Amino acid sequence: MRVPPEFRDRDDTEVAVLDALVGRADDGMTVLELRSGVDATIDEVEEALSALKSAGLIEIEQADGRVRIYPDDRVVPDPGEQVDGDPGLLDAIRRRLGL
Repeated sequence: MRVPPEFRDRDDTEVAVLDALVGRADDGMTVLELRSGVDATIDEVEEALSALKSAGLIEIEQADGRVRIYPDDRVVPDPGEQVDGDPGLLDAIRRRLGL
């Protein structure tokens, strides 16, 4: 499952983190799980998490000594909503230019 288009105008690492979290919205993810699921350095993942937390797009819960990260409800598409799985032309150009 992918993040709806209105949340895709962020840094590539932030979008990748949101996509990973949306894919596991019910279970959440640890930082290590995110690191293994997102093609970015740990520093980039931490910066993305900080920006997403500041924007209110993720929630962080601590239980049993583990920290789990969840996407905010407004970032998760409705079950019947189809979010385009293919990157658009603009996304492809941004990636190609390294933006």
